[in-house]
Amino acid sequence: MDLKRAVDFFLALIVSMVLFVPILIVAVCVRFTSPGPILYWSKRVGRFNRIFLMPKFRSMRVDTPTVATHLLDNPDRFLTPIGSFLRKSSLDELPQLWCILRGRMSFVGPRPALYNQDDLIELRTAQGVDQLLPGLTGWAQINGRDELPVPEKVKFDVEYLRRRSFGFDMRILFLTAGKVIRRKGIRH
Repeated sequence: MDLKRAVDFFLALIVSMVLFVPILIVAVCVRFTSPGPILYWSKRVGRFNRIFLMPKFRSMRVDTPTVATHLLDNPDRFLTPIGSFLRKSSLDELPQLWCILRGRMSFVGPRPALYNQDDLIELRTAQGVDQLLPGLTGWAQINGRDELPVPEKVKFDVEYLRRRSFGFDMRILFLTAGKVIRRKGIRH
């Protein structure tokens, strides 16, 4: 087990234990505020473009089309009663700790593309970004999150590929915490 994987595993284990009660509370809130499952499992593109299932707390209605949120005409109409809060607070992302524990994701890396985001997948593959484990957060998230067009995201993913190190990962995690607290860069 390399250092990054070991840190990811033990940090995800600790965070999961510390946040167990809040995770349980969010799960109950999702269950009782809208019909459907608590978790939404989306097909995502992982390392070497392998498809994996990534869980999130469900923030959208069950009849929402399977596309990136920014491609929906009016995404707000698909949000559950607590969906906007879950997204803006990033609480919907907590189940991804499971993917980190399983080794399918890392805390830091490029955000996993949806299986049908062909433009993003193609650009990342051409630049070698597909070699990286996807992350709960990443350099592109720090530099714009949902606001970035695909070529800009890939530019930041490539920069991360070239600069990756333990120190850079720690910087990204620290900056992510600030973004989440300020709820910056989230459209819906």
